[in-house]
Amino acid sequence: MIGVIGGTGLRKIDGFNIIREELVDTPYGKPSAKILVGKLDGRDVAFLARHGEGHTIPPHLINYRANIYALETLGVKAILGIATVGSIPLAIKPGSIVLPHQIIDYTYGREHTFFDGIINPVSHIDFTNPYNPKLRKLLSKNTSLENINFVTEGVYAAVQGPRLETAAEIDKYEKDGASIVGMTGMPEASLARELDLPYAAICPVANFAAGRASSKKGITHEEINKQSEMMSHNVSKYLMVVIQAYGN
Repeated sequence: MIGVIGGTGLRKIDGFNIIREELVDTPYGKPSAKILVGKLDGRDVAFLARHGEGHTIPPHLINYRANIYALETLGVKAILGIATVGSIPLAIKPGSIVLPHQIIDYTYGREHTFFDGIINPVSHIDFTNPYNPKLRKLLSKNTSLENINFVTEGVYAAVQGPRLETAAEIDKYEKDGASIVGMTGMPEASLARELDLPYAAICPVANFAAGRASSKKGITHEEINKQSEMMSHNVSKYLMVVIQAYGN
């Protein structure tokens, strides 16, 4: 079974038949929402709304440990994380879908490991390549969709939120090597690695980052929400193709 973490859009994918809803209790508390378990073109799929039902949980308060643990408990063998981002270089325009290959973690204060020396003994995972190569290959092989611009590599700057970034921060992230910026990429990816769950990210670009192009004078949440809503169909279409290809 493949797991998907993201917004509520998966409910609207044609052919996704929700069989049951699971609220899994974990040693780390409850996940963000009930997990929707169902079938898509014969594939078993488990979907979790990262920010909860109605998008009520801010990025820094998401119970990432419970989310990942709950998906593994239900039998998920791989995870796709859908994470909306802002674009730093002008070459990556809003409306694109980026498949990042690296992460820089700027977050702080989040419960970010299962190996805390309390429930599990301390351990140090290898995180040289944060996204699973086989999943990334699957994603990259299925990018021939009409009217969607894919960028098959990128460096994800994971920031704390919930506020958006300053123009100077974006300049710093660019100097550090980042090409996209978002608030939920970590510790989701590293927690999946700790449980040996293959994980890869699909990042729809909702806006240029602060101080860039159309965001030079500022960014509004209305602008982000409008672009995200426009992209939801493309993201859903891409997800359906990828999930159909999973395991073939």
